[in-house]
Amino acid sequence: MTERRTLLWTRICIGILMLGLFVSGITAFPLRVELGLGSDILHATPIAQWFPDAVGWVDRVAAALVDVDGRYPFISYGTDWLAYAHLVIAVVFIGPLIDPVRNIWVTQFGVIACIGIVPLALIAGSVRGIPLGWQLIDISFGVIGAIPLLIAWRLTRRLERMAQVA
Repeated sequence: MTERRTLLWTRICIGILMLGLFVSGITAFPLRVELGLGSDILHATPIAQWFPDAVGWVDRVAAALVDVDGRYPFISYGTDWLAYAHLVIAVVFIGPLIDPVRNIWVTQFGVIACIGIVPLALIAGSVRGIPLGWQLIDISFGVIGAIPLLIAWRLTRRLERMAQVA
């Protein structure tokens, strides 16, 4: 693989991660509306019969958000900060997008952050009473995020070796 092609694939991997972070961030702002819509969609499909516990959990979370937002709207400020953090972390990856070799530490940080999702989901999820299935869904975000990052890390190392040979 040429240096130019390796750089392109590195940037594609970083771009995929940035897009995921951006989408996760933007969609964390309107949680109450999204969960209400999600609940309606789930009830209009056979999924409600196939996975009644999962749909019940979505309904419970949607009802809780309506209740909390109605009585304590300032609590949603916490998820606004969560959304903002996703957007800020996406911006951090502009460095490796521009110069992956010089900014490999950001890619490494991203892999570490993805790995950290596993114990956080299992520990905090258990403490907060989150069903195991939902904890596994949360863990999948770390696994999915780590895939393009690990590929980008490997390709960045290749770019580094190519630069040393040249």
